[in-house]
Amino acid sequence: MSDREVPASVPLVPLDIFDRGLRDLRISLIDRCNFRCPYCMPESEFHQDYQFLRRENRLTHDEIVRLAGVAVKLGVDKLRLTGGEPLLDRQLPALVARLAQLPVSDIAMTTNAMLLDKQAAALKQAGLTRITVSLDSLNPDVFHRLSGGRGAVDQVLAGIDAAERAGFDALKINCVVQNGINDHTVLDLLAHFRHTRHVVRLIEFMDVGNRNNWKADQVVTSKALLARIEALWPVTPVAPNYRGEVARRYQYQDGAGEIGFISSVSAPFCGSCHRARLAADGTLYTCLFATQGTRLLEPMRRGATDEELQQMIERVWQKRDDRYSEQRASREPTERPLRKVEMYRVGG
Repeated sequence: MSDREVPASVPLVPLDIFDRGLRDLRISLIDRCNFRCPYCMPESEFHQDYQFLRRENRLTHDEIVRLAGVAVKLGVDKLRLTGGEPLLDRQLPALVARLAQLPVSDIAMTTNAMLLDKQAAALKQAGLTRITVSLDSLNPDVFHRLSGGRGAVDQVLAGIDAAERAGFDALKINCVVQNGINDHTVLDLLAHFRHTRHVVRLIEFMDVGNRNNWKADQVVTSKALLARIEALWPVTPVAPNYRGEVARRYQYQDGAGEIGFISSVSAPFCGSCHRARLAADGTLYTCLFATQGTRLLEPMRRGATDEELQQMIERVWQKRDDRYSEQRASREPTERPLRKVEMYRVGG
């Protein structure tokens, strides 16, 4: 069923240029992080004197709940809380409890899990339905390098354990794989989470933002990773959980669980992307690789009604023609790099 072929009982939602409806909203709560990952927030730039957004320039919880409610009227059914690092928001459980009152099927969070052990139970009680943990390696030295010298693997694993005890029994573990950096530790990561309900998802290294000096030879394709894995543990493809799921799913043939591949570089999935991203400063972006966004904070604080905000978002979505990952390969090497929004502002 296409986005235009909806049952009569379902209200029509705005479609973009390529007939993609708005279904998911990713909300960045804060532009700060307790890691300094080189491909996102390198220490050389984001040092102790770096000026992040002031509190008055960030969306308040009231404003987040209001905009999420407007988005729901436009067809959004899933919310994901991101950062920066969302657990740096000390009032996060209270926000989740308010968002849980909206008619959505899913409220998820992406985190590095360093602070998760102390907050998992409260988040579960508040109504958070799913957690995704960013974990690029279990090797302490590799982890230290990729986190910018912050945090510790044991603390991340403690957060995952706490989430399990709180009732989050099937986490997603996201691993961005880089050639020569952490690809040699992938099998150890998979081995650790085999025979659990947690799903490791291997993500091709992407040219997100403007700081990671991305080159094609840094990418380890999903096909190459699959070959390495099958040499050790045979796997079988599994049908998607829902239309537009970004990860291709596989199950271990020995029954040891499931893994996934997110192949934005080698097998782009722009055609089924239904996500909008709301930055902490109230800017709405329609793509992870967007070069510009639409400011919602100022109109809202000047007194715009919910209907006016809804019309703004609807107009933006109907003009949406983003498909950067599909166009990446056709860009000429001599073309000036695009000034894309930074990942720490809109989540991964």
